[in-house]
Amino acid sequence: MQEIVDKYIFPYFKDMEIKDREIFNAFFLEFQPEASEYTFTNLFIWRKHYKFKWSIYKDWLLIISKKDNDAWHAFQPIGPPSRKEVVLMLLEWLKEEKKENFPVIHRCERKIVEELLSVKEIVIEPARQHFDYVYLKEDLIRLEGNKYRSKRNHINKLLRFYDVKYEELIPVYIEDSLKVQEKWCQQKRCEEDMSLNDEWNAVEEALLNFNSLELKGGVILIENKVVAFTVAEMLNKQTAVIHIEKADPDIPGLYPLINQKFCEFGLKDALFINRE
Repeated sequence: MQEIVDKYIFPYFKDMEIKDREIFNAFFLEFQPEASEYTFTNLFIWRKHYKFKWSIYKDWLLIISKKDNDAWHAFQPIGPPSRKEVVLMLLEWLKEEKKENFPVIHRCERKIVEELLSVKEIVIEPARQHFDYVYLKEDLIRLEGNKYRSKRNHINKLLRFYDVKYEELIPVYIEDSLKVQEKWCQQKRCEEDMSLNDEWNAVEEALLNFNSLELKGGVILIENKVVAFTVAEMLNKQTAVIHIEKADPDIPGLYPLINQKFCEFGLKDALFINRE
């Protein structure tokens, strides 16, 4: 792997490819990220939408992005502590090479923010639109209390009208899962909304590369037909991240049900669930 890494030393940035997975996962395994963006799967399936590029600077993995006509920006450097040098370098590079008057690093986790609070050259601001939703897995399984009343009601109503079955998402269910997504997109008129159309492409990338990305997944079956599916993986040693959750829009209650069943049977190594 070192020979591959040596080819992509900063300031050279390259496009993401499936063969880059081993490099990214080596960095993420050591870093133990908390934000949902920091898995190879998330970056790979959205690479066309966000135009991700990556490079290696000393001990850090660098990721930059540019969506449509937006400005170039970077993600937090993935690597060891003492990040002041690499952060300042990356901001300066965005300013000089990408001509960004106000260079920005997005999706910075708490451990990096705390390290940089005393750096006067950097302005740190919360970005509420980038916050994740993180739950105790047991809460999503038990669905106890008023907080989860509506989810319980939706599930109970579904179970009164349908004989449902939960199964692990395996290759035989991929084609039917794509059909569920296609139906969802037809009702949401994805072809008229660029963001939804790009989401459809991301879902397709995840399903068609399901085995190569070593993803986990689950499906809900009604009369042996897939009506809902979900896709996830471990984000760190304690937390799973849900990348995709789709259901037949004509059958209410499928979303809380597949989330509940998947948490119970498909994510046994997780203590927390990050639902992006």
